[in-house]
Amino acid sequence: MTQARRRNIMVLGGLCALALAAAPQRALADAGGLSFWLPGTFGSLAATPVTPGWSYATMYIHLQQNAGAGREFVTSGGARGSVVAGLNAHADVLVQGVTYTSALPVFGGQAAFTVLAAPGNVGVGIDATLTGPRGNTISGGKSDNRTTLSDVFYQGTLKWNQGVHNEMVYIAGNIPSGTYDPDRLANLSFGFAATDVGVGYTYLDPKTGHEFSIVGGLTYSTTNPFLQYKNGIDAHIDWAASQFVSKNVLVGVAGYYFQQLTADSGAGANLGAFKGSAVGIGPQVGFLFPVGDDYQGYLNLKGFKDLAVENRPEGWTAWLTFAISPKAPEQPAPVKPIVRKY
Repeated sequence: MTQARRRNIMVLGGLCALALAAAPQRALADAGGLSFWLPGTFGSLAATPVTPGWSYATMYIHLQQNAGAGREFVTSGGARGSVVAGLNAHADVLVQGVTYTSALPVFGGQAAFTVLAAPGNVGVGIDATLTGPRGNTISGGKSDNRTTLSDVFYQGTLKWNQGVHNEMVYIAGNIPSGTYDPDRLANLSFGFAATDVGVGYTYLDPKTGHEFSIVGGLTYSTTNPFLQYKNGIDAHIDWAASQFVSKNVLVGVAGYYFQQLTADSGAGANLGAFKGSAVGIGPQVGFLFPVGDDYQGYLNLKGFKDLAVENRPEGWTAWLTFAISPKAPEQPAPVKPIVRKY
């Protein structure tokens, strides 16, 4: 593989990392059968170091989720701890995020910090509101649609590289934006704060173009004071495998496994432990292209379909990402020795 292709792959790794950091979380919390963490957030090249400097990413995400009338959830939009039967939700969000990657080593690795937010439209519908899990109906179907703003999200990463092996640790979380409305079904804000920490690994061989990434993390959430509902601790694994078919194009597959480890709690947790889980998979394709003399652009399209879920709505997501990152410096051409003949 040429030095130019090696540089392009490393820059693409940085753009992928920025795009992943810019992913918003679900429109609802575990109280609605959904988690703070959006499964599939991390993917290809997640742990690869990047070119230092400022980067920008914008991402359009469409989510479509549905649960039949025989499945129950606790949601906002009613009395505290209201249990609803049947749930369908959709969201269209446009994430805007900036990342700064430091050129100064930190513990021998590369440090970066991302801040982002997402305006968007979210719609939620329910089949019936119940007094409790036994199913006494107190109202019929209800729907809500709202254009609003998500919480402010942050993520810090620290990455190391040893040849084809790359490692990462990260911390992520949210700062409530104040747009959460407990009287509405549709919210992009959570109404509580959460923190997620984890580790990741990427294998990347620039000679063959083979790549594999896996990231695992744990999420801890504080209590939603409006619903008196506290989500249990969640564990998640995101993975991806890709092949560079040229120096500027990759194709691959990605997936996730999500499992709630501890029970939901609080006065509003009327469905008991309500531990959720999900498994999903989908394809991806990415394109790298120059943006002026000093930057590189990245366009990525990927999608996920839930294969199996428990205590969560089932559905699919589609992601379209555009990111701009500093271009990797050109490698100096090798100097040929001067040969003199006498």
